[in-house]
Amino acid sequence: MLSVVIQAGGNSKRMGQDKALLPFLGEPLIHRVMKRLEPVADEILVTTNQPEMYRFLDVPLFSDIRPNCGALGGLFTALSSAMYLLVGVIACDMPFASATIIEHACNLLGSPEFDVVLPSTIQGLEPLHAVYRKKTCLPEIELALEAGERKVISWIDRVQVRLLSTEEITELDPSGTAFWNLNTPDDFTRAESFARIS
Repeated sequence: MLSVVIQAGGNSKRMGQDKALLPFLGEPLIHRVMKRLEPVADEILVTTNQPEMYRFLDVPLFSDIRPNCGALGGLFTALSSAMYLLVGVIACDMPFASATIIEHACNLLGSPEFDVVLPSTIQGLEPLHAVYRKKTCLPEIELALEAGERKVISWIDRVQVRLLSTEEITELDPSGTAFWNLNTPDDFTRAESFARIS
């Protein structure tokens, strides 16, 4: 069983407004992300510090349990709020978020030797398109927060990580778009153009 948590935190400084609510091909971007992940999710919830803006989604909404703790605080809220043992955590600004990658990660976590499945690309790790084992990851995240950490993967060396290689990712995501995130109006324009022809 899988909980999928869409993280709608962040200030969207480069966009100038809340990008999760901007229209992408005529629907709010966050709604598109949710629909892409629905096929593999047993529950979907959203973390946001502006719940009044997201009530239209008709899913459970959770504000930061530990405010002002950055991306790591958001991850703590995501895992704390999820119902199920496996938790997919996805950024709200990924219009091509991949249910296939998330499903593959869940299958890998069927083995008790792993605690998190984390995509590794030439751009770096993708902790906001990953799947976590709540029981083992949450205590380590809490310890990291108590130690004053704020970076989302500051604790990751204390659990068993299964990295998804670039080769695996290419097989699962042939278009290479799963981890596109939209930070500027130009990013939106480019992604919408791609979505229209794909």
